[in-house]
Amino acid sequence: MITCNVISPQLFWFKRLRTSIPVMFAVSIVINIGMWFERFVIIVTSLHRDYLPSSWGMYSPTIVDVGCFMGSLGLFFTLFSLFIRWIPMIAMFEVKGALPDAQPSHGHAHAGGEHAADAHGSLAAKEA
Repeated sequence: MITCNVISPQLFWFKRLRTSIPVMFAVSIVINIGMWFERFVIIVTSLHRDYLPSSWGMYSPTIVDVGCFMGSLGLFFTLFSLFIRWIPMIAMFEVKGALPDAQPSHGHAHAGGEHAADAHGSLAAKEA
């Protein structure tokens, strides 16, 4: 916990390391793991040590503890999947810009090209 949360951020004293994206990503993952260790220490030691020293023992999860944990993961991933299904994760503005119809020169002539001539030609044909 101390190594992850205190020592690993010391790499950012060096400009070359703090401006490198891969190093920043790796250090952020290590810090996240350190924060998980901190929560683990808080929870396990609170369950491990009771108020009475005579009842101190080592914590081991029961089937109910494991079931609650797995159920919470299952609920999270189910709701996340439903979220992705109905709310797109990519902005529509970015998708519309990549579509072929969004390009002005894709398969169509610009104004003043053949479509404009066809429109004028058909109009002239109707007048004659």
